[in-house]
Amino acid sequence: MKRNWFITFTVLMWLAPVVVAYRYWQVWQQLPVRMVSHFDAAGHANGWMPRETSLYFTLGSMTLVLLVFSIVLFLIIRKYSLAKLSWALLAFFHLEVWMIAYMMNSIVNYNLDGSPIAIAPFLLVTPIAVVVLLIVALAEKRGDRLPVMVAPHNDAIVEEVHNGRAWSALFVVLAAIALLVPNQSGRLAMALVAIIMVLACAMAWDGFHYSFTRHGVEIRTLGFRLKSIPLLQIKKYEVGDWNPLRGYGIRGIGNHKAYVWGNKGVRVEMFDGEVFLGHADPQRIVRDLSVITNHQP
Repeated sequence: MKRNWFITFTVLMWLAPVVVAYRYWQVWQQLPVRMVSHFDAAGHANGWMPRETSLYFTLGSMTLVLLVFSIVLFLIIRKYSLAKLSWALLAFFHLEVWMIAYMMNSIVNYNLDGSPIAIAPFLLVTPIAVVVLLIVALAEKRGDRLPVMVAPHNDAIVEEVHNGRAWSALFVVLAAIALLVPNQSGRLAMALVAIIMVLACAMAWDGFHYSFTRHGVEIRTLGFRLKSIPLLQIKKYEVGDWNPLRGYGIRGIGNHKAYVWGNKGVRVEMFDGEVFLGHADPQRIVRDLSVITNHQP
C-alpha cells in the first residue's frame, strides 16, 4: 500500500509542467512577442527570447528535471524498502518542482505587468529544505547504541579514520562563492548555503570514525553517532570499489548506507542490509573486522 502511495505522489510531480503550460496558454495573447527569460542574481533582466522559445525551453527544462527526479525515486523504490528518508526525498523533489513552477509563473507575471521576480522564496526555501533532508538522513536507521563497559574495562579494540581533506577545500571554496551574491535576499539565502558548506567541510575534515569493539562497529563524525553495526548482524565482508557516480559523503537509504570520501572501501553485508565503509587502506578494515568476528584475515 505504501509503495502505491509513493508511486502516486511521484506521478503527481508531473502535473507541474502541465500547470505552467496552462498558465502560458491562459495569457498567451497578452505576453510580449519577445519575453524576458533570464535574470541576474540581483533580479535584473539580462536575457530575452521569443515567447514560443520561452515556452518550449521552460517545459523542456522542467521535463528534464522531472526525469532525473523520477529515475532517482524509481531506483529507490526498486532497490530499497521505503523509509523516512525515501518520503523526505519525495517531498523535497515535490518542493523543488513546484518552486520551479512558481518561479516560471513569476517570470510570466513580470512580462505581463512588470511584477518583481520572486527570487527570495526560492533561495530561502531550498537551503532550509536541504538542511531538513540532511537531518532526516543522519537520524534514519542508526540502530541502537552498542553496549559500553565502564572503566577499567574497555570494549574498544581499534579506531580507524577515513577523511576527505581534499573535499574540505572544495567546500570552503563553495562557501566563499555563495557569499558573493550581490542582492540582500540572495545573500541571506546563500548564507544558509555557506553554513551547509562549512558543516560539510568540517565533516569531511574530521572524517568517518570507525570504532571496532567486542560488540560491533560504531560509525561517527564530529562526535555524532551515524550508525551502529551489531556484531551478530555482520554476515560477511569484502574489499570493494566505490562508483564515483554514486556520490560521496553519507550515501544510501534505510538499511543500505555508505560512508565514503574516496573510491575504495569494504562492503559489509548484514542480515538486514548493507554498509560500505570507505577507507584508503581497505585491508585494515578487513583485518579489524576479522579481529572482532574472530576470523582470520
